[in-house]
Amino acid sequence: MNARGGLGRYGEDLAARRLTEAGMTVLARNWRCRAGELDIVALDGDVLVVCEVKARRVGRFEHPMAAVTATKAGRLRELAERWLAGHGGAPPGGVRIDLVGVVVPDRGAPLVEHAKGVA
Repeated sequence: MNARGGLGRYGEDLAARRLTEAGMTVLARNWRCRAGELDIVALDGDVLVVCEVKARRVGRFEHPMAAVTATKAGRLRELAERWLAGHGGAPPGGVRIDLVGVVVPDRGAPLVEHAKGVA
């Protein structure tokens, strides 16, 4: 596994833990279809949550919370529709797209931020 893949997996592990601690139920991780991949699919009560995870090391590139562009948001909505088509449709609470950003410092604990309804 390369360093980037290791950082991504670590970020996804932290994100899944954060969502679970917030009372959500993780349904799938790294769900793939022809159009792309959803990092985490979860339930928050009766709301289906499609969660994009972005992990960065301190000082490298942009802050992870700035990583969801309009293009990326559109792709996440398309992938959410594909998930729903294959899994019985939308739940009563609808669908929400969240972002979990993880910043990993050279020393100390990572910073994990969860933003709801980003797209």
